[in-house]
Amino acid sequence: QVRLVESGGGSVQAGGSLRLSCAASGSTSCTYYMSWYRQAPGKEREFVSRINSNGSTTYADSVKGRFTISQGNAENTVYLQMSSLKVEDTAMYYCQSFRKLCAGLWYGLNAWGRGTLVTISS
Repeated sequence: QVRLVESGGGSVQAGGSLRLSCAASGSTSCTYYMSWYRQAPGKEREFVSRINSNGSTTYADSVKGRFTISQGNAENTVYLQMSSLKVEDTAMYYCQSFRKLCAGLWYGLNAWGRGTLVTISS
């Protein structure tokens, strides 16, 4: 069982920056691959960004060029650096683990954190 904990949300003005963190805790012999989603009030949850198992990154068109996902120095930690924030970026941001590598074997996952709230004011 993996536990995901997000942090770093807050309130900033448009044009500002925030860095979100997600830490996965579970089996010490596994590497967890994680992505970010967000859900704005009254809207469906949407994909934001992902670090793929080959190390490549994927971004939603709405955040390309403004958000950067990266692996932390601590194992099973991922960051989302958000810059040039817009009012429409206001949402609860969720970390998801979609895959894990344990002792050379791959497993699919669909684990979610509780989210961290990002509020952007104009």
